[in-house]
Amino acid sequence: MAQYFLKLPKMGESVAEATVTKWLKEIGDSISLDDPIVEIATDKVDTDVSAEVSGILLEKRFEENAVVAVGDVLAVIETEGESVEHSSAPSAELIEEKAPDIEDNIKEEESLPPILEEYTEVLLDEIKTVQETVQITTKESSKFYSPLVRNIAQEEGISPEILHTIMGTGKDQRVTKKDILTFIKNRSSSEALINEKPTQTIISKTIAAETAVGTQGISLTGNDQILEMTRMEKLIATHMKSSIQTAAHVQSFIEVDVTNLWNWREEAKNAFQKRENEKLTFTPLFMTAIIKALRDYPQLNSTIQGEKIIIKQAINLGMATALSDGNLIVPVIKNADHFNLVGLAKAVNDLAKRSRNNALKPDEVQDGTYTFTNIGMFGSIMGTPIINQPQVGILAIGAIRKMPAVIETPEGDFIGIRHKVILSHSYDHRIINGAAGGLFVKRVAEYLENWEEPFPY
Repeated sequence: MAQYFLKLPKMGESVAEATVTKWLKEIGDSISLDDPIVEIATDKVDTDVSAEVSGILLEKRFEENAVVAVGDVLAVIETEGESVEHSSAPSAELIEEKAPDIEDNIKEEESLPPILEEYTEVLLDEIKTVQETVQITTKESSKFYSPLVRNIAQEEGISPEILHTIMGTGKDQRVTKKDILTFIKNRSSSEALINEKPTQTIISKTIAAETAVGTQGISLTGNDQILEMTRMEKLIATHMKSSIQTAAHVQSFIEVDVTNLWNWREEAKNAFQKRENEKLTFTPLFMTAIIKALRDYPQLNSTIQGEKIIIKQAINLGMATALSDGNLIVPVIKNADHFNLVGLAKAVNDLAKRSRNNALKPDEVQDGTYTFTNIGMFGSIMGTPIINQPQVGILAIGAIRKMPAVIETPEGDFIGIRHKVILSHSYDHRIINGAAGGLFVKRVAEYLENWEEPFPY
């Protein structure tokens, strides 16, 4: 018999670690090829790791809730054939243990003449100092911080020196997101006093006192229910709060007559499903209009990095998707401007289905350049969506409603029943002014009102 080492696979450039949330197999269980072995969670998405061989689960290397780095061995599977070796680079500690002890080597030499003893002692002291400096530098440089931890540290003004003092709970004492957030929450008042001016200190103390009073004012009765936030709810809360603190949110609203679009879809949907074996929802239709408008106003397909504006060449369109537990996830259609209507419809249906089945890959929920959300699915006629950082805009589409409207004709005006929808556009006023933000959503409306897509026969 042989052993196969199941490792945590690479899940995108920005994903360096994951949390083991649930083991789906127990030690001794039979495993077939592609069987899901363990569920993992990253800061982007929840997924599972499947078996790449058949055999018997021999060993589980990590407990549930443990943080695992990409490339670490999750489990050992007993198989038939030759063993698959697992090797890793030697750690800094092992390197240090193998380093020669210069002092011992010198002391083992023959006795020195008295005239050189004084110089030898000085030399040994200098060598010790150099060795200690090299060891400290090696340890610090070899300490790994994920991109997420580094970004949080940068946003919170935590210097590399302070970051190095945080005790990590991950593998090899690696600092996890939970560790740095706990550090920020419990940051000592002495550090704040060092960095703040006297006036700022007084303000901080006042805010802290008011917060404490507000917390004490919460009363509970026997019928109140206290629930712990789920992992995804915590992530969403952190992401939304960060967006509000980062971007200068401004909204523009516009009412759109989508009667022609409505009639076109009603006539086309049955033939479309028969030919493509896919449902034709309104989502890819709205996407088509948004993609065209982003080509016209590329500044909405951008991001801010420091004091620089980066206009993205690729249009990676994110679509907010509701999950069964009420939370939202935003899968991304990469290079959406390269898809025709059929391709968009298939991509939308596939991502929506796999979102609900918790089968998305980490790469499929990152690198978005613009996002839209269909709040009309829940009966909302309009809303003020929060920008999905680091993007600079997001469009919310309300419910399509039958509305009485004034219809202008050469023969005069009259009242008719029209299908209308309200588009709510949130944009970052740091770089998108009111004119650009308003004209963009107006252009989306024009593409929807003057629908010109070929009939799908």
